[in-house]
Amino acid sequence: MVARKVAVVIPSWNSASLLPGCLDSLALQDMDLDLLVVDNGSADTTPDLLRDRAIDHVLLERNTGFAAAINLAVSRTSAPMVLALNADTVLEPGAVKRLVAALEAEPRRGGVQPRLVQLETGVPADSESALLYSAGQALTADGRAFELGAGCEQGGRYQGQREVFGVCGAACLLRREMFEELGGYDESYFSFYEDVDLNVRGRILGWSFAYEPAAVVWHVGNASWRAGAPRPSAWNARLVARNRIVTQAKFMPVTALPRIAMVEFGALGRAAAEGRLRATARGKYEGLARVPGSLRKRRRLRREGDLDRARKWLGRG
Repeated sequence: MVARKVAVVIPSWNSASLLPGCLDSLALQDMDLDLLVVDNGSADTTPDLLRDRAIDHVLLERNTGFAAAINLAVSRTSAPMVLALNADTVLEPGAVKRLVAALEAEPRRGGVQPRLVQLETGVPADSESALLYSAGQALTADGRAFELGAGCEQGGRYQGQREVFGVCGAACLLRREMFEELGGYDESYFSFYEDVDLNVRGRILGWSFAYEPAAVVWHVGNASWRAGAPRPSAWNARLVARNRIVTQAKFMPVTALPRIAMVEFGALGRAAAEGRLRATARGKYEGLARVPGSLRKRRRLRREGDLDRARKWLGRG
């Protein structure tokens, strides 16, 4: 058997209406891919779809979260590059090959992100008016993460390949060497901010990340989450609030604490205005409870690498 260069790992959760488009687009890639889907206890017809299509898969009894599903899939594959994909993505032809070329261009490049375009716009990918979902991750000065170019027309400033702080977990090609060195995604995150955390830890250990706009991937965004989560907006708010604090505690300088506190209090005010105060406050409480564990990880990261490698990206972008 010929060894494959890229393993494609897809976590699914009630994704029967989404997976066909993703799987069809992978079949059109001009590379031989090692594909594995990990299903997080779907209650819809996703298991039947995977069996009918003869897709290699793992069926879990319950939703273990995005991070755990990706880690499990990576552990059951062996290719030197791992393409992590959300089930609500569709790849343009040649996307994987272009990502591979970008990752191979630098030996310490740990991940590459495609041009993620919002699928719901219904505009052809070659149209300058198609809206971006992400052109790479960036950090604010207080350590919050955001997607570069989100909501902007793709014909603007995000047309050239560039180094970015990190890559969006919705679609990214990762070097297995880096992924294994970091121990994969932190499964305690469950979902949301696990990609930011991986980017932070990768930066601290000297890995870099890039954006490759020649590789195009369409993305709906949180489609499975909206379909399957109980009160999805509240659950989202809690997890983001919790996991952001956990990540900040791992690498932010102490001098940033006043700025962080001001931003977090402001977030509570916005949550109250938007009817999600209880979920956001609960997330912040859970995040603060996890700070001691994050500080232990911070000390280990400082011994192994340089926190300033991540901090230098604060406020850039």
